[in-house]
Amino acid sequence: MLNVLYIAAGGALGALLRYFMSSGLHNTLGQGFPFGTLSVNVIGSVIIGLFYVLTQNKFQLSLELKAGIMIGLLGAFTTFSTFSLETITLLESGQLFKAALNVLLSVMFCIGGCWSGMLIGRYL
Repeated sequence: MLNVLYIAAGGALGALLRYFMSSGLHNTLGQGFPFGTLSVNVIGSVIIGLFYVLTQNKFQLSLELKAGIMIGLLGAFTTFSTFSLETITLLESGQLFKAALNVLLSVMFCIGGCWSGMLIGRYL
């Protein structure tokens, strides 16, 4: 049951962080391209890679805290369901280049970000 509480608390925090970051970027850069979603997915990918390596090799955390951070906080912070919807919306509105760019950048930067986080964690 403690696991569930940690995940719920992390999820609430992750959702709020995603909202503030995404809406802040949309307000700053406009809504012509989903920069907010792309940014949270890349940042979340870097952090999950870093956190994974650090907690596997360097630091011992309780299973509840790991679940709260990885499943709750980062699960709510990253937004691949939103990414999917925004990509389909771009496709349906005839913006094929922007849709393809969103897919390419999201996959490249998120996988690259996760790998970078893992490399940083292994270096620390």
